[in-house]
Amino acid sequence: MKTRKVLALAGVTLLATGVLAACSGSGSSAKGEKTFSYVYETDPDNLNYLTTGKAATTDITSNVIDGLLENDRYGNFVPSIAEDWSVSKDGLTYTYTIRKDAKWYTSEGEEYAPVKAQDFVTGLKYATDKKSEALYLVQDSIKGLDAYAKGENKDFSQVGIKALDDQTVQYTLNKPESFWNSKTTMGVLAPVNEEFLNSKGDDFGKATDPSSILYNGPYLLKSLVAKSSVEFAKNPNYWDKDNVHIDKVKLSFWDGQDTGKLAENFKDGSFTMARLFPTSASYPELEKEFKDNIVYTPQDSTTYLVGTNIDRQSYKYTSKTTDEEKTSTKKALLNKDFRQALAFGFDRKAYASQVNGANGATKLLRNLFVPPTFVQADGKNFGEMVKDKLVTYGDEWSNVNLDDAQDGLYNPEKAKAEFAKAKTALQAEGVRFPIHLDMPVDQTNTTKVQRVQSFKQSLEETLGTDNVVIDIQQLQKDEVLNVTYFAETAAGQDWDVSDNVGWGPDYIDPSTYLDILKPSVGESTKTYLGFDAGTNNAAAKQVGLEDYEKMVVEADAEVKDISKRYEKYAAAQAWLTDSALIIPTTSKTGRPMLSKMVPFTLPFAYSGNKGTTEATLYKYLDVQDKPVRVDEYQKAQEKWMKEKEESNKKAQEELAKHVK
Repeated sequence: MKTRKVLALAGVTLLATGVLAACSGSGSSAKGEKTFSYVYETDPDNLNYLTTGKAATTDITSNVIDGLLENDRYGNFVPSIAEDWSVSKDGLTYTYTIRKDAKWYTSEGEEYAPVKAQDFVTGLKYATDKKSEALYLVQDSIKGLDAYAKGENKDFSQVGIKALDDQTVQYTLNKPESFWNSKTTMGVLAPVNEEFLNSKGDDFGKATDPSSILYNGPYLLKSLVAKSSVEFAKNPNYWDKDNVHIDKVKLSFWDGQDTGKLAENFKDGSFTMARLFPTSASYPELEKEFKDNIVYTPQDSTTYLVGTNIDRQSYKYTSKTTDEEKTSTKKALLNKDFRQALAFGFDRKAYASQVNGANGATKLLRNLFVPPTFVQADGKNFGEMVKDKLVTYGDEWSNVNLDDAQDGLYNPEKAKAEFAKAKTALQAEGVRFPIHLDMPVDQTNTTKVQRVQSFKQSLEETLGTDNVVIDIQQLQKDEVLNVTYFAETAAGQDWDVSDNVGWGPDYIDPSTYLDILKPSVGESTKTYLGFDAGTNNAAAKQVGLEDYEKMVVEADAEVKDISKRYEKYAAAQAWLTDSALIIPTTSKTGRPMLSKMVPFTLPFAYSGNKGTTEATLYKYLDVQDKPVRVDEYQKAQEKWMKEKEESNKKAQEELAKHVK
């Protein structure tokens, strides 16, 4: 199960993976050291980077453990522990040269041993033996790994990973993966020293013990106290220490309740960054005081959405009073025109304004499950490819804008037209109107309640309450999670429409999104659509998901021509958009903040553990003494985007040199 990347929709405390960057004393101490103080919300339950799938752990370990490659600030893959690499002409064999100056250190900074190729072999074997939560990333990729993981072959030497010598590790894949290098930043492929691992036994990666792991990255973990603090120090002997600008990192536990604390600490010079809350009572005064300094983070690759339960089985939390109402709702959700009416009748800007304010609402909006700029080929981004395919499904898609940061789907006239078609067909099936749709929400979270109320208002206003009624089910937080995000099977998914989840990618390929909805083996069909994958579900068949799976499988089979591969995935995304089975809403980032971080010095990536669109990685990051101005940020962003385009182009040209 993709434990880490299925994301519960956060509410008013929606920070980038639950942390907020800050800097103590304007970033400098009396000794001239730069100290970077953070607020964090979730304690890690372990430090085992090889087996965990949880962001609470990887947000820490990604700063202390290096893998083969990492991302630079433009999103390119650059050398890390591997100083060079090559790929065979058939795309099946990747060979990495381990740098000789990479070393393992204890939490006290004492040198323990060189990092060797065998450490990567040991790491993968351990991750597989311990049934790593992230094993799905590579289990079907590396030759022989699936058989070993299933116990069909007990000899790990038959798996396609070899230490050819101390400085050379080689991977053999089952089929070419143009995106393979994007997986090398994940913990499941990280190294571990075998002698140290054996000495620790079950205590390896113990949550509150920095000495339970070794370090080969830019920072050393100095302390971790549950619900209190986490502290790092720069690794003075790190092979790339010139790119580490922050000397100390301090994270303090924050329960998320006092949202005003962040801005107040920024004002008094304690924090270098503060997430702002436009719907809070204190925001107007802050906006007035810092009108020249409120900047918005770029949108990331996480997509939040509204799911439709096409095969609901539980009715503990419902406003329906008769079986006829239940049947009518189920039939309506199985009708594509009805679902399209929901998609076109939903005012996303009003919805997003409940968390980002009216001025910042569009900065969060997303119209595709796979972000439109996630991949590119032949001079076109993925969204443009999808648009070309989507217009073939009907006139309703002829003038739809799929770009981020605007509501390209909201259109009341289209919603009414699609609903009229649906109503005629459904009445012929004996469906009674209005259709009642149960929508659960955490009653203690004001922003979440406001969002679903906005959803209800726009749909009922557009379609009429004689046709559709959104019945908001206000529940305790645990109840909501138990019937949505944490429900183990589809039988526990107790809702008709839900905005409680999202998805973040694991690697740079559209499959990381689109595979999860395959009806035969999808990771999240129960969470987004209310049925269990692999059950030959009748509802899934009725809405055409078997056809969708064929498209995804066909796309995945295209391993030689990347342009054709993306075009085929674009066709699958177009089908998914037209189906309106899931309705994208927003990204995770795109939110207002105050900051003293030097703009765009963070390593950047849409996926993996070594790039970010938020302050959860500290290598490369730098700070400045004064708050960033809006004009300064915008100028830096324009410069970065231009440089990124040029840098990415160069990196693509360099790829050919690695084919041997």
